[in-house]
Amino acid sequence: METLTNLLSAIEGVVWGPLMLVLLLGVGLYLQAGLKLLPIRKLGMGFKLLWQGRTTAKGEEGEGEVSPFNALMTSLSATIGTGNIAGVATAIFLGGPGAVFWMWITALVGMATKFAEAVLAVRYRQVDEAGDHVGGPMYYIRNGLGKKWGWLGGAFALFGAVAAFGIGNTVQSNSVADGLGQSINLPHWITGLVIMVLAGMVILGGIKRIAKVAGKLVPIMAVAYIGCGLLVLIINADQVGSALGLIFGHAFTPISAAGGFAGAAVAKAIQFGVARGVFSNEAGLGSAPIAHAAAQTRNPVRQGLIAMLGTFIDTIVVCSITALAILTTTWTSGETGASLTSLAFNDALPGVGQYVVSFALAVFAFTTILGWAFYGEKCFEFLFGVGAIKYYRVIYILAIFAGSVLPLGFVWLLASVFNAMMAIPNLIALALLSPVVFKLTRDYFEGKEILPGEELDHDKS
Repeated sequence: METLTNLLSAIEGVVWGPLMLVLLLGVGLYLQAGLKLLPIRKLGMGFKLLWQGRTTAKGEEGEGEVSPFNALMTSLSATIGTGNIAGVATAIFLGGPGAVFWMWITALVGMATKFAEAVLAVRYRQVDEAGDHVGGPMYYIRNGLGKKWGWLGGAFALFGAVAAFGIGNTVQSNSVADGLGQSINLPHWITGLVIMVLAGMVILGGIKRIAKVAGKLVPIMAVAYIGCGLLVLIINADQVGSALGLIFGHAFTPISAAGGFAGAAVAKAIQFGVARGVFSNEAGLGSAPIAHAAAQTRNPVRQGLIAMLGTFIDTIVVCSITALAILTTTWTSGETGASLTSLAFNDALPGVGQYVVSFALAVFAFTTILGWAFYGEKCFEFLFGVGAIKYYRVIYILAIFAGSVLPLGFVWLLASVFNAMMAIPNLIALALLSPVVFKLTRDYFEGKEILPGEELDHDKS
């Protein structure tokens, strides 16, 4: 185990080095510039389309498996998870308050990335042997760039199928088991067993059951957590200004040790801010477009405008509330991960805060496991066909229990490495297919008809 951990640590240092920062931020900034800041300018329009997308648009019945609203909820179910509770706390612990600023930057440029991902996912999606709409990076690489790029799509699918066991599975069950173990002394194996059984009942039902559960759970859990977080900030209102000062002040200057905080250089703030930001909102990973490809829509740009809201809600709203709750209370305590967030909430809401965080973490993690089960199986389907999905589902469900009892550090390390390995092929494809995104967007706002993906002849790619 020690040898494997050292190997993964060495790989993580490379894949999350300067190259990844340039790719993530560079591609995001390029897309924002090419779209003339449209994801930010059209934020209101995105929310309007989201509300309208609760049901299938007239004339679009049968063009997908889930409503545009539930497609976003499925995407959010996978992104609003431990990254919003444990990931934010870890970023602050390792990179200092300045890491939060870089999480925000990652989110703002990531809105353009998420928009482009969804546009391409719907544009180049196709119908599989089971009659379901499938899409995502592996498909827009092969169908958009041509079959000579098929190896890159295959690489993404391989990394995605494996990464699902980290970011979407073992990290989630591990964090929940750790949180419940600390708050109510529940043995890790019991937590793992319960989550495995409950998640298995949903996962075996496929995308329609996952989307149905996500469409109900995600809005409720997000509103509840945001409400409790705002209550913490109201109680500590006199400290919010200082917390914001720490975030902006140490985004570009190092911060020295204080209390249980060891101090951090600017490079660490950038590294962990970007890495944990991507872990949280997944912009650039290529995971969310797999869900958006199943949306009941014939218009790629409309779904892109809805998809970009995921990054905004996840990082700009939910992660910011967690970060400010921590920075207005006990961020120098020496704790990290979910324990630090729990301590922060409990400091403002004694006797209640830790249970709020534990419950939120459990629900967030549960829905993340569901969302990533769909992502992983679609990557696996791309590699081995529809018939292989049932085997993937069984292994994925069993891994939930294994994750609950594995060492926390190893689980996070595994997730971090495979996140990066997913992102690289996807970001390359986004850069190469950016002219398609720009043209489709111009055509949409000029009122021109856009050919939906299912009517394209993918065999000629």
